[in-house]
Amino acid sequence: MVQFFKPQPKTLSNKPIEITIDNLDHHLTGVGRLKGKACFVEGVLPTERVSIQITEDKKQHCAGRVKKILEPSSQRQMPFCPVFDECGGCNAQMMPREMQWQAKQQGVQRLFKQLAKIDLPAPVWIEHAQDQGYRRVCRLAVKYDQKSRRIQLGFRRKQSQSLVEIDACPVLTPALSALIPALRTLLLALGNPKLIGHIELYDTDSGLSMLLRHMGSLSGKDREKLQQFSESTACPIVVQMNESQEMFGEDRDHYYFLNDLKIHFQPGDFLQVNQDINTRMIQHAMDWFQVSNDDHVLDLFSGLGNFSLPLAQKAKKVTGIEVVQPMVARAESNAELNGLINTAFYRADLTKMDEYRSAGWRQECYDLVLLDPGRAGASDVMPWLAKSKARRIVYVSCNPISAARDSVPLLGQYRLTQWGLLDMFPHTGHVESLFLFERQ
Repeated sequence: MVQFFKPQPKTLSNKPIEITIDNLDHHLTGVGRLKGKACFVEGVLPTERVSIQITEDKKQHCAGRVKKILEPSSQRQMPFCPVFDECGGCNAQMMPREMQWQAKQQGVQRLFKQLAKIDLPAPVWIEHAQDQGYRRVCRLAVKYDQKSRRIQLGFRRKQSQSLVEIDACPVLTPALSALIPALRTLLLALGNPKLIGHIELYDTDSGLSMLLRHMGSLSGKDREKLQQFSESTACPIVVQMNESQEMFGEDRDHYYFLNDLKIHFQPGDFLQVNQDINTRMIQHAMDWFQVSNDDHVLDLFSGLGNFSLPLAQKAKKVTGIEVVQPMVARAESNAELNGLINTAFYRADLTKMDEYRSAGWRQECYDLVLLDPGRAGASDVMPWLAKSKARRIVYVSCNPISAARDSVPLLGQYRLTQWGLLDMFPHTGHVESLFLFERQ
C-alpha cells in the first residue's frame, strides 16, 4: 500500500520577537525584516522598534501582531476613535496624514515598477479633504446575541468576523453617526432580530435613508415600529426580504447633486462615499480628457452615470457599459432627468468580453475611454482597449495592484503620461488613483 506524506501545519511560536519597522506598504502596513524575509505588522510607523507575536509564517514573508511598542516614533499621534485598536476600519489614525499620502504614493510607484516595469514620477496632485465626517455611505454589521438577548451593531473586528459595537463613528457624517443608538433600539424591538442581515445607511442631498436586509418576513408590529422610526428620524427605510421589499416612511426620491446634475439612486446602489473627493476626481478626468463636442466617449463600469453624465455635458455622445441592469436603467433615467439626449447605456459583464464580440457598442469607434472598475480590475477589457483608436484613456483605480497589471497590455500603443492620488478614504489602507494613458 502506497503511503503519501502529508505535511503538518507549521506551529507558530508564542514567544515575542523584537523587530524594527523600515517602511510602509501601500496598505499602510509596516514592513520590517525578520530572518531575511519581509515581516508585515499593522499599527506601526517607520523607525519604530516593536515586540510582536508571529501570526503567519510563509516561505517568502511573515506577519506579526504588535504586543508592545518598545521605541515609538516621534511622529506617532493619538487616534481619535475610541475603538481604533479593535475596529477593522481605519487602520492608520496613529499616523500623520502626510505620512499616509507618502506611503500610498510610494506603494503605487513600487507596484507599477514591479508589475508593469513603469517608473512613475511623483503624482501631479494629491487630493485630500476633511479626515472626519466624510463618509456619506456605510454598511453596519448586525448580530443577535441569543444568550444576552442583545443586538450587536457595528463594524467587523480586525481580521475577524466578530463585531466591534459602536454608538458613534467619527468618519461618518454627523447625521449618520447620530442615528446609530436609535437604530440599535429599533432592531432589538423587532420580533425576530436574529433574522436581520445588515444595514446600509445613506446621507445625501435628499436626506437620510436606510436599507435593511431581512432574511424572514415582517409582522404587523414590526411594520408599525419601522414606520414610527422612519417618521421620527426622517429616514425612509427600504426592507429587502428574500423575494420582496417594502418601504417605510416617506416614499421620496433618493438623489444627490453632482455639480449641477441631479443623480437619482436607490438604497443598495453603489455611491462614492466621499462626495468632495468624488467631485474633484471627476473634474480631473474632464481636464485630462479635454473633451470637445466632436468626441464620442466610452465609460466602462459606468454605474449610475457618475462620470458619464458630466462627460455628456461636453461630448458629442457618451456610451456607458454596466453589469447591473437596475443601475443601467437608472443611468438612462438620470440622463433623461438632466436633459442629456446624447447618451446610451448598455448592460454587459466586462469580465466576459468574448460574449460581446458582436455587440453594437463594441463595433463603435471612441475618441476617449474612461474605466472605473472594482478591486478586481479590468483584465478582460484591456487587450481590446489596446487595439482601440481612442486618443486618451483614463483609468480610475481603487486597487493599484490590478491597475499596474491592467496597464501592461496598453504599453506600446499607449504611454502613461500622468497620474494622481486621491485620499478618498483617510486613515485607511485604501488607495484611489487616476491614470492618464495617451496614444503614441
